[in-house]
Amino acid sequence: MAGCSVRSVAPVTSGAVDLQVWTHDPSYVTTFQGAAADAALMRGSAFAPTIAPVSANGADLVSRTITQAIAGREGPDLLGIIISEFPRVMKNQMAENLFADLSGLLDGIDDEVLRTDPYSRDGKLYALESDASISVFYYRQDEFDRLGIDAGMETWDDYLEAGARAFEKTGQAIGMVSNGDNTSIFNSYLQYLLQRGGSPFDDAGELTIDTDESAEVLEFIRKGVESRALLVLGDPYGAAAASAIKSGNLIATVMPCWYNLYGLQANAPDQAGLWRMRTIPRFSGGGHVASNLGGTGFAVGIDSPRKDAAIDLLRRTYLTKEGQLLRYQTGGYLPTLTALYDDPDFTEIRDEFLGGQRVFDVYREAAKDVPAFYQSETMQQLSTAMGAPLLAVYGGRMTAAEAIKATTTAYKQQTRQAV
Repeated sequence: MAGCSVRSVAPVTSGAVDLQVWTHDPSYVTTFQGAAADAALMRGSAFAPTIAPVSANGADLVSRTITQAIAGREGPDLLGIIISEFPRVMKNQMAENLFADLSGLLDGIDDEVLRTDPYSRDGKLYALESDASISVFYYRQDEFDRLGIDAGMETWDDYLEAGARAFEKTGQAIGMVSNGDNTSIFNSYLQYLLQRGGSPFDDAGELTIDTDESAEVLEFIRKGVESRALLVLGDPYGAAAASAIKSGNLIATVMPCWYNLYGLQANAPDQAGLWRMRTIPRFSGGGHVASNLGGTGFAVGIDSPRKDAAIDLLRRTYLTKEGQLLRYQTGGYLPTLTALYDDPDFTEIRDEFLGGQRVFDVYREAAKDVPAFYQSETMQQLSTAMGAPLLAVYGGRMTAAEAIKATTTAYKQQTRQAV
């Protein structure tokens, strides 16, 4: 792939420029269009960009980017990579040959920028995260009051007991996990694993699921499913979850910040004012009060003649207060600059769907305790290997230790490692 280059095209160094923005989500297009048209945000720039969007499925966009590079044709100037797709370009130095190294943009502020690890390879950063994607605990305040559930309980042990009583009394659940496709099943585990302080891989890409943290999470899921405190759904983001929310069968769940808009509000607008959010109850063994799930990083095409203009727009939109405020106002994307969680322009924001709650009172605490998350080029193989063992844990057919062993064996077989 390194030989398939279009670097002979003269680079654009100033002036009007059309930037090809490839993304699966039109909100990102709106965000970049708003940034490019904002005179204050673009003040001092050598470029006057306009946005030429290309929309498609996230996986297809990555495939097309790779295909264009192999053919020696121009790809995107800015590519939105869904976080679960990034492992595809971690193989065979693809990220290095496809995308510009953005590490220099973080000079002096690298400790202030959230979620760089999932888009890094060999010490280089290839995409900037669009949303902190902080997971919190959403709950129906009215149903908790009716059932006598204390929303301030500190641990998952307490919540599972309360959830078991709620299901026995009314058939309602205080959380959910997936039994659908392997990715959804794995993500149910991943969100809790990160909160507990684990990670599927370490910073060197080595598998790290055979840990006390992983075992505790698996036991937590087994216990929650067995007591029906946790509802088992095929698709946590689709019709099954929408039905459970609308019917009142699901009255609480751990989900990322974006689930408020795309899960709760989209599916149950009549429940406005009834929902609240808080940090996640802790596991008895420790961990964090927050987690992560999902996200989209934006990368810049390394061979694009408009690379400098793309980097300039990305920096202004993603690494300035003004750009991050625009992102939140456009698509609800949480800041990835930690200092902004104490900024009055954010801290005074109230969410009427959540009963007028000052959401950054919760996000501030969560942002200070966001777990690390490392990816590997073999993430897909791990997701596939873990699907069946996780379902066996749900059904009580495997213990946590047995599931970890089965997953490790299957993973090594798929990645051709010694078993």
